[in-house]
Amino acid sequence: MNHTLVGAFVLLLGMALIAGALWLASGGAFQKKYDLYLAIEDESVAGLNLNAPVKYNGVEVGKVRDIQLDPANPERVRLLFAIERGTPVREDTVAVLKTQGLTGIAYVELGGGSGEAPPLRVGPTERYPVIRTKPSLSTRLENVLTTVLAKLDSTSSNIDAILSDQNREALTRTLANMATVSQVFAARADALDAGIASASRTFGNTARATEQLGPLIERIGRSAEALEALGNSAAIASTRAGHTVDAVGADVQRFTAQTLPELQRLLGELNVLSTSLRRVSEQVERNPSGLLFGRAPVPEGPGETGTSTGMGPATPSATSKRTP
Repeated sequence: MNHTLVGAFVLLLGMALIAGALWLASGGAFQKKYDLYLAIEDESVAGLNLNAPVKYNGVEVGKVRDIQLDPANPERVRLLFAIERGTPVREDTVAVLKTQGLTGIAYVELGGGSGEAPPLRVGPTERYPVIRTKPSLSTRLENVLTTVLAKLDSTSSNIDAILSDQNREALTRTLANMATVSQVFAARADALDAGIASASRTFGNTARATEQLGPLIERIGRSAEALEALGNSAAIASTRAGHTVDAVGADVQRFTAQTLPELQRLLGELNVLSTSLRRVSEQVERNPSGLLFGRAPVPEGPGETGTSTGMGPATPSATSKRTP
C-alpha cells in the first residue's frame, strides 16, 4: 500500500515537473507579445538572415520573421518584422540596414518616430503596417563612389582631349611666343623705365590739376546757385507781370464793352452826314444858282398837262411864277 502511494506520488511529481518545464520553455507568464510590420527594401539585403535582430535606437525590440522577393518587382525585397507590442513605431519611423562591427552581420535599425506623429496603421492595400525605409550607409557610399568615378572618367576624357597633339603644339608655340616677348621686354628695359617715369610724372600733374579743379568747381557751384536765384527772381517777376497784364486786360475789356457801342453809333451818324454833304456838293456843282433860288420844278411829262392822276386841275407852283 505504501509503495503504491509513493509510486503514484513520484509519477504525479514527475508529470508536474515536465509540464512546468514545457510551460517555462514556451514563456509562461513572461511570454512577450509581438506585432507584425512590413518593410520594403530597394537594395540588396545580403548578410541579413531570419531571426536577425531588429533594434530601435540600439535597443533590440524584435526579430526578422520573413525575407522574400516582391512578386510585383523582383528588384525589391519584402521584410517581415516581429516587434514587441508597445514599441513606439510611428508614421515617421524609418528602417535602415546596418552591419554589426567587423563581422558583417546585418540587422535592422529603426529610427525617427517623433512624439507628435501618430502610430503606424495598416494601409488599405497591405496586411501589415508598412515601415518606410532609406538606403543603408553602404548603398549611399556606393552611389557616391559611382558618381565620383563617373566624374573622374569624364574629367580624364576632357584632359585627354585638352592634351591632344594639336593642343600641345599650340601650347608649345604659345610658350615660344611668350619667351620672345619677354626677351623684347628685357632688351627695352631702359625705354620701359623711362615710360614708367613719364607716366608717374603724368599722374603727378594730373593729381595737381585735380587739386586745382577743386576751387574752380566750388566757384562754378556758387555761380550755379546765383543763376538759380536769378532764375527764381525772374520767375517771380514774370508771375507779377502776368498778374498786371491780366488786370490791364480786364480794364481794356470793360472799356471796350462801354465805349464801343457809342463809337459805332457815332461812326454811323458821321457816315450819314458825309453822304448828305457829298450830295449837297454834287448838287452845287451841277446847279450853283440853286443856293439862291432853290431847285427848279421838275417838268411835266407827256399827258400830265393841267391834270394829276385822279385829281382836278393842276395848280402852278410859286417857283414857276418866278421863272421868266
